[in-house]
Amino acid sequence: MEEYMALWMFAAVFVVLLSGYPVAFVLSGTALAFASLGMQFDLFDEAFLSAMPSRLFGIMNNQTLLAVPLFVFMGVMLERSKVAESLLETMAEAFGSLRGGLGISVMLVGMLMAASTGIVGATVVTMGLLSLPTMLRSGYSPEIACGTICASGTLGQIIPPSIVLVLLGDVISNAYQQAQLDMGIFAPETVSVGDLFTGAVIPGLGLVLLYLIYLLIVAWLKPESMPVAPQIKEHQQGFYWRVLTSLMPPLLLIFSVLGSIMGGLATPTEAAAVGAMGAIILALFKGEFSIKKLQQVMENTTRVTCMVFMILIGATLFSLVFRGFGGEELIIDLLSDLPGGVFGAMASVMLVMFLLGFVLDFIEITFVIVPIVGPVLLTMGIDPIWLGIMIAINLQTSFLTPPFGFALFYLRGVAPEEVKTTQIYKGVMPFIAIQLIMLAILALWPQLATWLPSFVYDNA
Repeated sequence: MEEYMALWMFAAVFVVLLSGYPVAFVLSGTALAFASLGMQFDLFDEAFLSAMPSRLFGIMNNQTLLAVPLFVFMGVMLERSKVAESLLETMAEAFGSLRGGLGISVMLVGMLMAASTGIVGATVVTMGLLSLPTMLRSGYSPEIACGTICASGTLGQIIPPSIVLVLLGDVISNAYQQAQLDMGIFAPETVSVGDLFTGAVIPGLGLVLLYLIYLLIVAWLKPESMPVAPQIKEHQQGFYWRVLTSLMPPLLLIFSVLGSIMGGLATPTEAAAVGAMGAIILALFKGEFSIKKLQQVMENTTRVTCMVFMILIGATLFSLVFRGFGGEELIIDLLSDLPGGVFGAMASVMLVMFLLGFVLDFIEITFVIVPIVGPVLLTMGIDPIWLGIMIAINLQTSFLTPPFGFALFYLRGVAPEEVKTTQIYKGVMPFIAIQLIMLAILALWPQLATWLPSFVYDNA
């Protein structure tokens, strides 16, 4: 009966979530309700709840999680500084003479914005407002235009510095230490956010390359769906200066953040502070800084940060009660009994996360699911960096998948009325297939995620 209480608690969370109630309060409220019920029937030890204050104190003193508000601030400030608008105009002019050049420009700008902001919603909305009308006016098919924008916007999931990787890095670090302790290793190795950032570079760039190859193939096979934009066929006077002034500042910001982490000069938190300050300087450089704008950025940052940490607190309480009902042992038994051994367990977890991505945000999946299944998978000998990158790409895929993909909702909210929802759905299908191909490639060659961290940090 006790182990089934853990499953019933999971089911109750999903039922209550359908009512639209905030996730943080659903997690904590359901956990407390089931804990009370369990204590009434002597199925739950209240000593588990006594660990909650120390868990909260640990969250408050977690230096890694301090990077979250700093990276959010950096992303929101860059969004308000019209960096994407300037980049898009310059890139469109650079590739204007190439068939499909506007689509390539949108993808490259999406990549740069992903590396600058790390926030999926902000990138999709910004690119949708700026580039979708231009692409439609230039004769692009709505499917190609919408698919390109959604796919480029979700690159913020995998290309560092990503909020997803910051949160995943902290959770997987804890799961890795727990897994080693369970195996009797009392001097555990650690994995950091910097490891995940470095490990995501090759898979992230590989995914962008696959996207670009697909766009070039479509432009070649179906030229009518991706024509040359008539208004940007030729470079105008002062083009190279515009390239320099629009491209160099965000690139310098990206390299200063990632370079300081990969070079061992700064922790992710310190690098995030550099990025936040760099975003302010960039806004000043572009003449887009004001006290009112700073206040708006800080309000948005506070709102997003509060949401993240409220969900983290709710998920912490949920995981404590889940373990109190023996849910962790149940998960171990389920994954261990699956056919295919480690491969079967990993494939099952990836499938469950993919399906959960339809209804849950990456924050809930990171804080609720990963702490439960992570230690079990890592005990089986799976590399923690590879696991983190696989999860990130998997969650990125679920962001695009109809009918509940969050990126689709973001774009639907800003797309013109003449663009049909079915066109958005059809447009993302090839990019979902590409992401699944990238997931399969990474599954076959884990070295794509593990080689660069070992090279950088073993030679540091």
